[in-house]
Amino acid sequence: MTPTEVQIPTDRRPETSGTGLVGHPKGVLPLVFAEVWERFSWNGMRGILVLFLVSSVRGGLGVAPATAVAIYGIYNSAAYMLAVPGGWLGGRVLGPRRAVLLGGTVLALGHFSMAVPSLPTLCCGLLAVAVGTGLIKPNIAAMIGELYEQQGMAHRKDAGFTTLYVGVNIGSFAAPLVVGTAAEKVNWHVGFAIAGVGMLLSLLILALSRRSLSNIGRAPAPMDPQQRSTTFRRAGIWITAGAVILAADVVSGAFSIGHVVNVMPILGVGIPVLYFFSILRNGELAREDRPRIKAYIWFFGVAVLFWMIYDQSGSLLSLFADGKTDRNLSGWEFPASWFQSVNPALVILLGPVLAALWVAAARRSKEPGAVTKFSLALVLVGASFGVMAVAGWLAGGDGAAKVSVLWLMAVYLLQTIGELCLAPVGLALSTKLAPAAFVSQFLGLWYMAGATGHAIDGWATQLNEPMGDTAYYGLWALVALVAGVSFLFCARRLAVLMPGVR
Repeated sequence: MTPTEVQIPTDRRPETSGTGLVGHPKGVLPLVFAEVWERFSWNGMRGILVLFLVSSVRGGLGVAPATAVAIYGIYNSAAYMLAVPGGWLGGRVLGPRRAVLLGGTVLALGHFSMAVPSLPTLCCGLLAVAVGTGLIKPNIAAMIGELYEQQGMAHRKDAGFTTLYVGVNIGSFAAPLVVGTAAEKVNWHVGFAIAGVGMLLSLLILALSRRSLSNIGRAPAPMDPQQRSTTFRRAGIWITAGAVILAADVVSGAFSIGHVVNVMPILGVGIPVLYFFSILRNGELAREDRPRIKAYIWFFGVAVLFWMIYDQSGSLLSLFADGKTDRNLSGWEFPASWFQSVNPALVILLGPVLAALWVAAARRSKEPGAVTKFSLALVLVGASFGVMAVAGWLAGGDGAAKVSVLWLMAVYLLQTIGELCLAPVGLALSTKLAPAAFVSQFLGLWYMAGATGHAIDGWATQLNEPMGDTAYYGLWALVALVAGVSFLFCARRLAVLMPGVR
């Protein structure tokens, strides 16, 4: 990988005509709308997957809860992990815009595949959704970052990404209510099909906005044909080797979901380690980029721990909502998947408030830096699991004494504030610390933190059953709180590594 400087001609401005959000670059609206529907598709699936796997009615598979949680972790880890090659394809081969269009097509096909009631179509659909998500996530973010840079608004990235993060959560909020209700009250496969329709709407919006985005989304550092051939040949060898090993495991009769659970953390940790190692050893990397990449590694590690805890809301917390939470409303039990709408609803309500606070604090030169925001995120997600520890104790081991919905509401409130302190800030930080030609790849690497967290979940969540809810949630609450406070002490050292970046 050879980083190159990307110069924007001073006599030419990007043709991003059209209505822009107040205070944000023109041309950003179609990207936000596309991401709204991508989030509808993703969160709709996320809300029903574990419940579908454990259900024995309406076409569910009826698998054991531990297996369902493992499958959920593998799927989510793969989706985020594939953001690394997805970002690479956008940055070096296809360009972010074409990568997003291709990813959306694959993702929609995956959802429609899952609408067909059979195990093979489910597996193919999960794989396609993971591939499509890996292509979309880093490349839409790269295009948004490019708009801010080209229109002289780089200083507004933190507040901008926070506001945009709020916008896309509209899709996340609607999805569990629409998809979850159809899946839990009618048929699971109808829910999967509805999620696919959302992705088709996203593709339509991007296609209609092609002209307004004509000057962004190109590959910043395209590979020459020889490099491309060599890279794809090597990738093909590794993919073939993995497929052969998996096939041999299945044919031998020894295959179990535990084998995949054990492999995913190795990949989740190994891929970013190898990536960071290779880019730091690149002889053509600019001198000022090296310390920034070293600083980014610290933020990456904090994000891994945060997402490992936070993303259990779609697995263990979803099962807790289904079996240990009183969901009765005047004699009607609302779907457990509806809880997945709480977080995006809170993002929509609290995101603008937090963004306004950052802007107001920045005007007085008192805005917290990225280290403080990341530390606060860890403390809050740790506190949320402290609340879960108490809720688990009140519910008892078998959930005989179901707890009030207010316990989960408190958990999601704490996690959402933490998410708003970390996720949009991390996206903006990725565009600030990445070498110019590697923005898409660094955004893919940012999502890799989620992949690593999900992969470790495969191991961590297996402790829940033998430990019990109180001990399990209490353990991770303590780990997150200690890590959050400890990270604050790194602020001075990190400031030296990334001068001019807060």
